[in-house]
Amino acid sequence: MNQDYSIPYQSYWQLFIRFLKFGLLAWGGPVAQIAMLRQELVDEEKWVSSERFHRVLAVYQVLPGPEAHELCVYFGMMARGRIGGALAGLGFMLPGFVLMFALSWFYVTYGIGTPLFTGIFYGFQAAVAALIVRAVHRIGSHALHNKWLWGIAVLSFFAKFLNVNFLVALAAGGLIYAIVQRKKFSNSLLLLLPLPGFAIALSIGAPDLFELFGYGLRAGLLTFGGAYTAIPFLQHDAVITGAWMTDQQFLDGLALSSILPAPLIIFSTFVGYLGGGPLGALALTAGVFLPAFSFTLIGHDFFEKVVDNQQVHSFLDGVTAAVVGLIAATALQLLQTALPDLPAIGIFVLSLLVLYRWKAKAAVAGIMLGAGLLGLIIRLL
Repeated sequence: MNQDYSIPYQSYWQLFIRFLKFGLLAWGGPVAQIAMLRQELVDEEKWVSSERFHRVLAVYQVLPGPEAHELCVYFGMMARGRIGGALAGLGFMLPGFVLMFALSWFYVTYGIGTPLFTGIFYGFQAAVAALIVRAVHRIGSHALHNKWLWGIAVLSFFAKFLNVNFLVALAAGGLIYAIVQRKKFSNSLLLLLPLPGFAIALSIGAPDLFELFGYGLRAGLLTFGGAYTAIPFLQHDAVITGAWMTDQQFLDGLALSSILPAPLIIFSTFVGYLGGGPLGALALTAGVFLPAFSFTLIGHDFFEKVVDNQQVHSFLDGVTAAVVGLIAATALQLLQTALPDLPAIGIFVLSLLVLYRWKAKAAVAGIMLGAGLLGLIIRLL
């Protein structure tokens, strides 16, 4: 049976270009990106069996980080070893990074103070609010499948407004659910316990490059359940603690990333640019994506065994439930900035309705552009 599945030889350059092409076509979020990889590499070219693909995907759905990017690193490593994995992952993320870097430069250099940009971003922000609310529902519907997980999410939600450190909330969520499940902690679980507490001692105020890298690395290690779960962490660091961005600027970054062919987590490039200029963008982006590279290049086989351990599942399920509560609380805060008046609320409601009805690959980009056009029309009237 294994003879039916083989990876064609490709030079390092060919491998990089191939995954660069995937990156240029990475519209529609993780579901569309994963489907694109599966169709070409599994269904058509049979690099691996369908069963193997599903097992690998299951590993990356449990681990933090953008699953589509991690799959690219995995396929690249299968083709040409660790160098191939690094090149495949770099190729996939490069188009989105370059575009977001250029947009960040334009945003900082020229601003959006003209009536044209003000109107467009007025609509963008309302649509982003709809995207976040939809993400809370989508992630929550998968993560909160019993009363204990719901309870952890609710506690995490209120902890956010009580100014409890989100790292404490995440660790507590994981521990509570692991105890509820009456599982004894194994060595593999103990390895995961330090993750929520990583970089807790980073300083307050204007960040240097090392701190930006640390913020990114922490966010990259805590993105359980999709890129939207990085929103509360980076918003806390950039807006609340570091105060190098406003909520409005944070929403602008999310809006720009939503119209690009890239994982949504690429908005971290924008956050880093506003925190430390071009080098800050590189530092924060490197931190965010480092786990996605490392889990595959260094420890894929190990983590494949770890995520099969039900004891670890209980802890991570609790952490994910706590993350849902944090996203919901952060969404409520951002809504106050994104929806300043009735027209903005109207764009938000319309965007939310379309999000639930429109399942096309380019739905998110189409909704964002449509909302921007509506915002421009409203502001010009």
